[in-house]
Amino acid sequence: MLRLFRIRRDMLGSAVSRRLYTTCSPLPPTPLPHRREVHLWYIQPEEINDSSSQLKHYMDLLSPSEKRDVSSLSGERLQKNAILARTLTRTTLSRYCDGRVDPGSIKFRKGLYGKPEIMWQDGDNIIKPPLQFNLSHTSSLIACAVALETPIGIDVEEKKRQTVKSVLAVARRYFTVSEVEYLAAIPYPDIQRKEFIQLWTLKEAYVKAIGRGFSGAPFKNFTIVMGSDKRAPKMHIEADSDCEGLADNCQFALMELDSSHVVAVCMERDQEISDDEKNSLRLKVWRTIPLIEDELVSGTETVNYICGLS
Repeated sequence: MLRLFRIRRDMLGSAVSRRLYTTCSPLPPTPLPHRREVHLWYIQPEEINDSSSQLKHYMDLLSPSEKRDVSSLSGERLQKNAILARTLTRTTLSRYCDGRVDPGSIKFRKGLYGKPEIMWQDGDNIIKPPLQFNLSHTSSLIACAVALETPIGIDVEEKKRQTVKSVLAVARRYFTVSEVEYLAAIPYPDIQRKEFIQLWTLKEAYVKAIGRGFSGAPFKNFTIVMGSDKRAPKMHIEADSDCEGLADNCQFALMELDSSHVVAVCMERDQEISDDEKNSLRLKVWRTIPLIEDELVSGTETVNYICGLS
């Protein structure tokens, strides 16, 4: 577990203030993920006081365009979460650059469908690891996933997420026929809602992993098939759908964080690895308050693995 310095939660406000007087430097290095391993870092915005001067410190890490984007948002809560999301991304990626990259110096570009990518600068005298990352957030949790080489997608949803219409009405609008039938066959509303949220989270992670997003890969174009024992969800493409650019060789991991959020991770299988066990996803999870405290929570009751992990 990496810690810049230890604090008690009841000391967070004063610790945050003290951190402002320290010049921001690259974070101590974190070992790169293994080939089929995903590192997940998450923030709980409520742990950082809305009026904390630490938010100003985080704001200073952002690029001019990011600052403009934050300022354009309506409401302090939206602005705060936007700052935290961008700070989490920058500080997380900085950890994997051998301690030589300031979080505020990282630059990004957008891929074909708008998915952010690291843009290494020519002449940077650093090792440039082939990092892949993805971000997801709700109002109460922000998560950043990192992997090597293979594109990755992540989605986070609140377990108690409410829909304006019934679960089945939303499913009929966005899901495939077989997915709607799967949900409709569940007689208990609470379980039906739980399965709906898990399916939505898996599908969202998938379209982000392939870099297409919701508009580029509508949910009706593919079906998530859950095994009867739910240990390893599999994805196949509907034969009568417009499948151009979609991949059917993805792996998924599904878990709960802090008993309050559902998290799905998706990445393509490594075609060079034939052994299913070696090709399985592995996951490490950290709770973080950027530049203040990190806590490895894998293997604790904070993380409840549902399926898809070795």
